[in-house]
Amino acid sequence: MSKNHESMPVTLLDQLHTSGAGYDMIRYIGLPDMFGTESNTLLYFMGKNLARKLNIESISDIVYAFEKLGWGQLELFKEKKKELVFQLMADSVVYRLSAPLETEFRLEAGFLAESVEQIKERSCECREELHKKIHQIEFTVLFTD
Repeated sequence: MSKNHESMPVTLLDQLHTSGAGYDMIRYIGLPDMFGTESNTLLYFMGKNLARKLNIESISDIVYAFEKLGWGQLELFKEKKKELVFQLMADSVVYRLSAPLETEFRLEAGFLAESVEQIKERSCECREELHKKIHQIEFTVLFTD
């Protein structure tokens, strides 16, 4: 994979801070209204693009980025030959799942897919599964090559 962009260190996220309500309004109301029926696809590719902008070199960089971006605490749960399984939990996930808005995790899935692709140097895609009863999101990164 060639890097035709200038990447930024993941520690740049330490310098950014905002409250979550404004972000959530844009994410769950503004962007879906703008993107329409293609919202989930575009959010996935937006996540991939965000990951390309950061210099992600390890799984711990991904975990760090998720935390700093306010997405929650990501943990590598299972590693197999053709897939990685991550779990995402946090108060922010509980709030998002309980909100009276339609929430999704496509941005995070795209970010995770691209980040793992950079680290492992293998093509991959990511799907997410919501476990609302236990307030957890499970991401499965599948290697496609």
